[in-house]
Amino acid sequence: MNEQELRNLVITIAKEAKKASFKLRNLSSEVKDAVLKKVAQKIREKKEELQKINAQDVEEARAQGQSKAFIDRLTLSDKVIESMAKGLEEIAALPDPVGEVIKMWKRPNGLLVGKMRIPLGVIAIIYESRPNVTIDAAGLCFKSGNSVILRGGKEALRSNLALAEIFRETLKEFNLPCEVIQIIPTPDRKAMEYLLELEEYVDLVIPRGGEGLIRFVTEKSRIPVIKHYKGVCHVYVDEEADLEMAKKIVINAKCQRPGVCNAMETLLVHEKIASTFLPQVAEEYKKYGVELRGCPETLKYVPWAKSATEEDWYAEYLDLILAVKVVKNLDEAIAHIAKYGSNHTEAIVTENYTKAMKFLKEVDASLVLVNASTRLNDGGELGLGAEIGISTTKIHAYGPMGLEELTTTKFIAFGNGQIRT
Repeated sequence: MNEQELRNLVITIAKEAKKASFKLRNLSSEVKDAVLKKVAQKIREKKEELQKINAQDVEEARAQGQSKAFIDRLTLSDKVIESMAKGLEEIAALPDPVGEVIKMWKRPNGLLVGKMRIPLGVIAIIYESRPNVTIDAAGLCFKSGNSVILRGGKEALRSNLALAEIFRETLKEFNLPCEVIQIIPTPDRKAMEYLLELEEYVDLVIPRGGEGLIRFVTEKSRIPVIKHYKGVCHVYVDEEADLEMAKKIVINAKCQRPGVCNAMETLLVHEKIASTFLPQVAEEYKKYGVELRGCPETLKYVPWAKSATEEDWYAEYLDLILAVKVVKNLDEAIAHIAKYGSNHTEAIVTENYTKAMKFLKEVDASLVLVNASTRLNDGGELGLGAEIGISTTKIHAYGPMGLEELTTTKFIAFGNGQIRT
């Protein structure tokens, strides 16, 4: 199709999503949950059909020479399909935030004023390679009363269309407008650009993927964007840390799943424990195949480590590579994080309550932890049930975005004849 036809297609999709969103506002929690459970059931029932369609995407990606990690993210394995179905059932089990009155107060004139949670309206999700995001995003947006426009990567287009169609079919069965779940049916990048212009129909954009995609969306969008560019996460091991606990935490934070945004990228160690702690933990890292890049002080205790450059302190490796720096004290650790961190996830290991509280108050990140792994910055791990992504913007959400973060609040008021004098 030519550019004008493509623009018209995207505008039509956005208009339909906006119109359909109004029909979700009074939808009961019982109906929403029934829809989600039915979609979960269908995903399980259509597993073989979905995997046949997905195999075409996977085969094409292999032919293009995509990496093993890329193929893994793209594949709808039995485990991934079951995870999608379970995720929908978990969303159904969560409290519905829509319509919740979170605060009420009475004015001197007797007017009762409150704040009520309401959907955002229409949310556009732009994402790469992971077809499971199609179901996760659709489920969360639907439960929170929002229409969603999904724009996945070209590498997963067949899979995304098939998954979205299961959701849309189910909505029709419940006599609900299938337009609340929309998917851009073309990989043409221009379609994404046209979508990002439609501020009159789309209320929020959430990009999920690499830094390049997120920066592209942020630069092109006329619509507010929830984003995080990267996760340069730190763990600071204090001189008053339990070193066995610290070792367990820093191994988990780096090695449990190194290719994700909440994996630790830089380890900071107090100088008074560096000679004891670093050789011990370095031997553990060696077992996992971790490459260490250290400051001059680190190299004294771990001679096989490579020398770190200034670029290493800014790096999001997403791999089994770790930058290590020895610091004089807590203040230097906090200053290092302030300079090189990405507002994502930061942790301190210490038995000193005062230091822990200072770290919590002074470090600016979407999650700050005491004596725990950075890998815990996740909606499920924090009790949100599910998340649509992690925001390092501060308006309107900071951290993992669950159902509540997909709503906003409006003021409501109850009177008995009050007027302004």
